[in-house]
Amino acid sequence: MGNLKNTEIVGGLSSEEKKELFRIAHLSIEAEVRGLPKPKLAPLTPRLSELRGVFVTLKEQRQLRGCIGYIEGIKPLYLAVAEMAVAAAVDDPRFPGVAEAELPHLEYEISVLTPKRQIGSPEEFIPGQHGIIVQRGGRSGVFLPQVAAEEGWNREETLNYLCAHKAGLPAGAWREKETKLFIFEAEVIEENIK
Repeated sequence: MGNLKNTEIVGGLSSEEKKELFRIAHLSIEAEVRGLPKPKLAPLTPRLSELRGVFVTLKEQRQLRGCIGYIEGIKPLYLAVAEMAVAAAVDDPRFPGVAEAELPHLEYEISVLTPKRQIGSPEEFIPGQHGIIVQRGGRSGVFLPQVAAEEGWNREETLNYLCAHKAGLPAGAWREKETKLFIFEAEVIEENIK
């Protein structure tokens, strides 16, 4: 039953809900970067109160500027977007924090995730359709569904890169039975600033 409800959401956010998530992301980042109080937020619809995994990706001139998220649904979607938007702007260790002068140039992307499920075989992972998580011995790495497609990677290239560069495992660790693989899907919504 729970899975049915979750698949309804993917592909099912209304245009008003999408706009609201972007409004929340903008307000949250602008308040953080400008040193203003956090915005007071409330869910526009019951769907935005559901516990959902979410990633917020920021780009500047189509180049990655920050990306952080929750795989698991541990907070209501609207609050998770607010928190992950701020984290992507100021806490991604790969980049310096976003400066106020950058705010008008940021491009926002929000990925709303379905719950992860463990797969028994790497062949079940479809690059471009599924996000992928690799776990072994306390180490893990994750790619959102769009990563393989953006990079032009096939299944093997995606899994090798994920193991070696995200999980700190040997590149071929995904082939070993001790390594767990999980997949999930995402509704990816983009907002490009004109």
